[in-house]
Amino acid sequence: MQANPRFQNLDKKFWANVRTISESLGYTDKKSRQIKVYLLDEIIRVMSSQGFSTTHLVSPDGTPTQTAHMLHSYVQYRAEALNTFVQPRLMDAERAAQTFDELRQKLNSTLPVPMNKQSGDKKRPAYLTGIVNLLIEAHAEGLPCDYDPRRLTSFTQAGELSRTLARRVDGCFPGCVNPIAIWEIKEYYHTTTFGSRVADGVYESLLDGLELEELRLNTGIGVHHLLIVDAYYTWWELGRSYLCRMMDMLHMGYVDEVLFGFEVVERLPIIVRDWVNIIKERE
Repeated sequence: MQANPRFQNLDKKFWANVRTISESLGYTDKKSRQIKVYLLDEIIRVMSSQGFSTTHLVSPDGTPTQTAHMLHSYVQYRAEALNTFVQPRLMDAERAAQTFDELRQKLNSTLPVPMNKQSGDKKRPAYLTGIVNLLIEAHAEGLPCDYDPRRLTSFTQAGELSRTLARRVDGCFPGCVNPIAIWEIKEYYHTTTFGSRVADGVYESLLDGLELEELRLNTGIGVHHLLIVDAYYTWWELGRSYLCRMMDMLHMGYVDEVLFGFEVVERLPIIVRDWVNIIKERE
């Protein structure tokens, strides 16, 4: 999923409002188990109840301002996108395994099968990672890719080291030095609770996004930043509020795209072909 252009390039004050309103009113409706849409008067009322000024939300004649309408439009869009587009694309372990097996057979890949980090009965192939790797290999036209980086990502200018990211990412194209794309994969098919480790996965991508923003603003180096997530039970049953946070992060510009579940199969081949074209144009 790419950001809706209508909600891009909004100032950080707007997103401060989104976060405060969402936290105060709640992200999801417990009865319907759907993402909430807040009414205009709820947005204004909750900001006032928190002790914040509402002059940016209510004009002197008492009518809602353009900012208030924009906030309402955004949370309406966020809810619709998650409820109607994202939910049906999130896969459980069985569907992910079937998708992985079908792609592996179809693409006749020689890549090793990545395994998850769990043990015992939960030890399985890392289906989402495997799907990502298969699709990149199939559409990269023979270009290299680091599917399992064992080092930090670095960027150079005129051969001199300029920046090194704080943490290792899950993949770099074409490599960990001066990549044109990096990605994080968050798959939790066999997780039964939503703990801090899962939540931290979202904020790790936020940290990467902040560093990439600084890189772009101060060096002019741009990197395509992907967040790829799946597991219906983890993200929809337990973590819908974090799906909202991912949507916010996407529109704040801290990731370029978020791919949800089966969307990887639909969208990643197109993305990889774009990467290949960038490499070719530079040659």
